[in-house]
Amino acid sequence: EYAKNCILARRLIERGVRVVQLFNGSDPSGGNGITNWDSHSNILKTHAMQAEIMDQPTAALIHDLKRRGLLEDTLVVWCTEFGRMPFLQSNGSGRDHNPDAFTCFLAGAGVKAGHSHGESDEFGFKSVKDRVSVYDFNATILHLMGLDHERLSFYHNGLERRLTNVHGHVVHDVIA
Repeated sequence: EYAKNCILARRLIERGVRVVQLFNGSDPSGGNGITNWDSHSNILKTHAMQAEIMDQPTAALIHDLKRRGLLEDTLVVWCTEFGRMPFLQSNGSGRDHNPDAFTCFLAGAGVKAGHSHGESDEFGFKSVKDRVSVYDFNATILHLMGLDHERLSFYHNGLERRLTNVHGHVVHDVIA
């Protein structure tokens, strides 16, 4: 299903749809409830299943967008809200959430190809070099979409607020 959705996403982009979101919520376990990357047990099996679903179709989508000349104007954002701790949970087969070190990737629409930004410590526990906050990440995405994150505000509880709070800064190192 995810691979079919990648094809659908490309077709929507070809027809001018401005924002397309793909979500992998399939259950490759045959009804055992392994529906995404959020596996706190049996991580080897569950992540292997999710990788099999995601890897080839995602790479094919990016390749297809590039081949058709769509990638230069299409921003691909692959991200999650958490990474995984570098050590096992008490159940011995899963890893808990890690908000301090994880991987996202950007492709197309003015992003430096082949660029890696930031590093974690030797255990993958915390970001230690070129750390990017969620506000910086969002500011960079908005910039690549042609929006000034400092001018994009909304009214909430009597205050003008921004998605990037007052902390967000565009990460220029990732821009071509």
